[in-house]
Amino acid sequence: MPPSPSGNRSKPRLAAELFGRRGETLAAWYLRLKGYRIIATRYKTPIGEIDLIARRFGVTVFVEVKSRQRRDSLADALSAVNPRRITRAAQYFTARHPALAHSDMRFDVIFLAPLSWPRHVRNAFDAS
Repeated sequence: MPPSPSGNRSKPRLAAELFGRRGETLAAWYLRLKGYRIIATRYKTPIGEIDLIARRFGVTVFVEVKSRQRRDSLADALSAVNPRRITRAAQYFTARHPALAHSDMRFDVIFLAPLSWPRHVRNAFDAS
């Protein structure tokens, strides 16, 4: 779905977008504290957007960030992850960054909810 012009966005939609951006920023810092190097945030492709792209120990990690208002809705957030879109966007990224094309890749998901620690699911899905 194409983004709406900035003048036509509703207040709830703007609040949701701000909430999501804050979650992505928090997830990036969380990964940095775990020793990851963030190489891209909100990487846009014709296929879709990758929230975070990071590197650690020679592995390129594509991270989907799911922020929710309540902790109990985190299980529903996993079903909202679209592995096919993320995999295709990752292929687009590696095609444009040949130095990283032959490194190992991994697809992670970070779940965020207020008053709880981030939940980092490594290898959340397989690219095949």
